[in-house]
Amino acid sequence: MRHRLRALVASFFALPLALAVAPSAHAADPTTMTSGFYVDPDSSAKRWVAANPGDGRASAINASIADTPMAHWFGSWSGTIGTATGSYAGAAASRHKLPLLVAYNIYNRDYCGGHSAGGAASPSAYASWIAQFAGGIADRPAVVLLEPDSLADYGCMTQAQIAEREGMITGALTQFNRRAPDTWVYLDAGNPGWASPATMAQRLHEAGLRQAHGFSLNISNYYTTAENIAYAGAVNSELRTRYGYTKPFVVDTSRNGNGSNGQWCNPSGRRIGTPTQMGGGAEMLLWIKTPGESDGNCGVGAGSSAGQFLPEVAYKMIYGY
Repeated sequence: MRHRLRALVASFFALPLALAVAPSAHAADPTTMTSGFYVDPDSSAKRWVAANPGDGRASAINASIADTPMAHWFGSWSGTIGTATGSYAGAAASRHKLPLLVAYNIYNRDYCGGHSAGGAASPSAYASWIAQFAGGIADRPAVVLLEPDSLADYGCMTQAQIAEREGMITGALTQFNRRAPDTWVYLDAGNPGWASPATMAQRLHEAGLRQAHGFSLNISNYYTTAENIAYAGAVNSELRTRYGYTKPFVVDTSRNGNGSNGQWCNPSGRRIGTPTQMGGGAEMLLWIKTPGESDGNCGVGAGSSAGQFLPEVAYKMIYGY
């Protein structure tokens, strides 16, 4: 995924979310309906550990990465999507745990970046896919991170394409409201180095943020939690000033332990961050990108494809070298 670096435009003062917070689209709170977060038994890290029990890195990768609750990504590779999300949410519900799901299949996905290009064949195909995604979850408690990068990846798009994308996001939120009443959905707001808070607030609002529970930050990137909290405060300040509301937010901390070195695609010397938990200055700190999964054919992942699990990268990320 492409994360173009721009100057951090944010006041480093988080806005108290008690001010004019727009109500969630759902009355139910999935965090109170469950007891902790679900650990994906079929994550790429878990699969690698199971296939390589004799590898000297396996124990550390299992303990520090594979056993940490993290998000499961769904896209065209997931087969019949309603069956896939239903199975995953059902497995979590059977253990009384809260699952984290990423919907990553929007039409013209990663249009300007290209490393993760793909997605649904058309806007109408996406509308059908996301309706089935939500329907699979149904009334089970869940958290969904909706289409990472989709609102930040506007740099090369026409106004007509932007409007089309915003329509797809708004339509997706409508489907979750109707079909998955106990799911919290977060619109993705990129990261502190991508778009100014004012720009991102406008994009979030125009894509239907009022219908969502909140917004997500830093997915698959490396900015520190403090930087993301400051940026979220600036975005919420813009939302409050312009539109009269603010929203909760979550931060992807999976790879931000050493912060960003200015590179987004498989930079060296990064480190895992705070494990998935409630609070931490945000509504939740979540592992959304699996540490060790490649960002694409670049950096320390040269020769790999986006999403491929690289055990040496994962191992080094545990220790920060």
